[in-house]
Amino acid sequence: MRKYALQVKDLNVWIRGKHILKGISLEVPERRILAVMGPSGSGKSTLLRAINRLIDLFPDAQVKGRVLVYGTDVYDSDPYRVRRLMGMVFQTPNPFPHMSIYENVAIGPKLNRLVRSKQELDELVRWALEKAMLWDEVKDRLDDPPHRLSGGQQQRLCLARALALKPKLLLLDEPTGNVDPVNAVKIEEALKDLLKDLEITILLVTHTPHQAVRISDYIAFIYMGELVEFGLTETIALNPRHELTIKFLRGEV
Repeated sequence: MRKYALQVKDLNVWIRGKHILKGISLEVPERRILAVMGPSGSGKSTLLRAINRLIDLFPDAQVKGRVLVYGTDVYDSDPYRVRRLMGMVFQTPNPFPHMSIYENVAIGPKLNRLVRSKQELDELVRWALEKAMLWDEVKDRLDDPPHRLSGGQQQRLCLARALALKPKLLLLDEPTGNVDPVNAVKIEEALKDLLKDLEITILLVTHTPHQAVRISDYIAFIYMGELVEFGLTETIALNPRHELTIKFLRGEV
């Protein structure tokens, strides 16, 4: 029986009375990459925030429907427990400026008591930085503040920080949108490599069809808050069913 990492069932979200997401339903098997694509303002980022309950930070937000992460009902559980299942990387790199490179990665495992010794913490920090393809670039400068890194390196540091918590579901909101092409390639390679030896599922928001096709197993195309098309990447890339999907893949919407 196929095990689903993420199940979204008839999800509706309103913010300030505006209907942002309209009846979104999809299921993602574990250890796969789902690319959520669509033009700006389509509701892609709101979907991520609804999944990890950051939508709770909007006092005027309303959510109806169900979100299950590895069978855990997100809206029927403690939000802090839910968020421990997930990691999040935003479009703009946001390392903690008052902490060193090492401390940025170590803070999550320390607060959540994931390690029992300094040696275990050191090993976990190195592991996370290696998975983010950053270790070789920072191994001799772990005590430096993150502002000494390039923007792309800072984004990979944020990826390492998320991975250090060993999330089951990794959410990324256009993680390559503000980085240079070299770092964008490294981030994409890191994401694909994660599935080889980790029990992790990745949800990547992108407005770039080419990126979605390059790295994902599944694609969800959202337009004006509605799920227009969802399925295997190969199927949607070669044989999209909806006219809006065809136009988006051509760069026409």
